[in-house]
Amino acid sequence: MRADRLVATLLLMQSRGRVTAAEVAEELEVSVATARRDLEALSTAGIPVYSQPGRGGGWSLVGGARTDLSGLTAAEAQALFLLVGPAAAVAPEVKAALRKLVRALPEVFRADAEAAADAVVLDPAGWGARSRDRSPVVELLQGAVVSRRKVRFTYAARGRERAERTVAPWGLVDKDEIWYVVAGTERGQRTFRVDRIADAVVLDETFERPGGFDLSSVWERVVTEVEQRRSLVSATVLVAERFLFVLRDQFGRHCEVLAPVGDGRVRARVAAPTPLMIAQPLAGWGGMLDVEDSPEVRAELARLGAELVARYADTGSGPTS
Repeated sequence: MRADRLVATLLLMQSRGRVTAAEVAEELEVSVATARRDLEALSTAGIPVYSQPGRGGGWSLVGGARTDLSGLTAAEAQALFLLVGPAAAVAPEVKAALRKLVRALPEVFRADAEAAADAVVLDPAGWGARSRDRSPVVELLQGAVVSRRKVRFTYAARGRERAERTVAPWGLVDKDEIWYVVAGTERGQRTFRVDRIADAVVLDETFERPGGFDLSSVWERVVTEVEQRRSLVSATVLVAERFLFVLRDQFGRHCEVLAPVGDGRVRARVAAPTPLMIAQPLAGWGGMLDVEDSPEVRAELARLGAELVARYADTGSGPTS
């Protein structure tokens, strides 16, 4: 896009001080004529750009004028490229943007910035798992968030029939490769899972975010509410301290260490939405773990154990039908 080229040209002039149309053309991979038209367009638009003809001439910013697009310190430049660099491997537009930013940085920063961009590779798929392909609905919603335009779609909430919704998308959140959109509706703020959205259409109707809206703070409240619902049932367990990390992996933030008991074990509290959801991961521990309270969880463990015994007690006969 021409707007991208104009910004890139301006940044290039800022970093080099003076450029020729031929140099701009080479850097931005356009023709010399296109580069010259872009330079003239900047001057016509009121940017303090002037040309100096003759040998050793070129285009410069008047008085060394600067934009604020690349006024970064060395540490800020490295932090930016460490953060954004991994995305360049999967998003061509990010790669192109990074290339333009590198050109715009002061020469002394460029080597470290390029090294930072190549320092990290993101592999979001767990061992033995497949990575999720990002839904095209995400890009559609991103555009709607930026342009402040409402979106109409059909949505299938868990346990409910699909229904049509019209919302004002305030922001998007990527949580462990599952995307959510925080939106304003006729009934107030709502959160939607993007993978349950279908038939999404961006409307011409615009909206304004609520005053003082901060997506990070809003999402933090959403997470707190969801996690509270995910910890309605709890159980106290005794587990060997050396295996506590496994219990924490299973229950995450819903595993709270209470106290050591003096025999190499610790007492911990685990929580989940239902007794069964606590019992299922605990069943794999066998006799390595004791549940001290919660009759409901103990009953589910007993039921799961009885089912396993009924199916596998006679291992010579194979599975029952």
